[in-house]
Amino acid sequence: MAHIAKLNDNSIVTDVYVIHNNELLDENGNESEAKGIEFVKSLYGDGSYVQTSYNKSFRKNYAGVGFLYDPIRDAFIPPQPYPSWILNESTCDWDPPIPKPEPRVDYYSEWDEDNQKWIEVYVK
Repeated sequence: MAHIAKLNDNSIVTDVYVIHNNELLDENGNESEAKGIEFVKSLYGDGSYVQTSYNKSFRKNYAGVGFLYDPIRDAFIPPQPYPSWILNESTCDWDPPIPKPEPRVDYYSEWDEDNQKWIEVYVK
């Protein structure tokens, strides 16, 4: 299956459509993003569309509603989870200011933005 993201005027993803891979094929049998976008437009109308990859093989991240498409980076960037988190230029994802602790069987970690630290939460 192929996935095509619809963008609003601010390049924010508003929808992600799933189409059959055959809809991407050009007259020579090669995959073409333009063919997929043409197909989606025939179903959902004009707008700005960009193909996304479910397995992140291109455009860094799989697009989700609320993600930003950055044409300079040619990447989908998720919403920033906390003001202190910093965009990682190589992954186009957000990194916490302090690395997340290794997972444990009986605890999970939550970020405490007010105190700028990870808090371990006990799992019953």
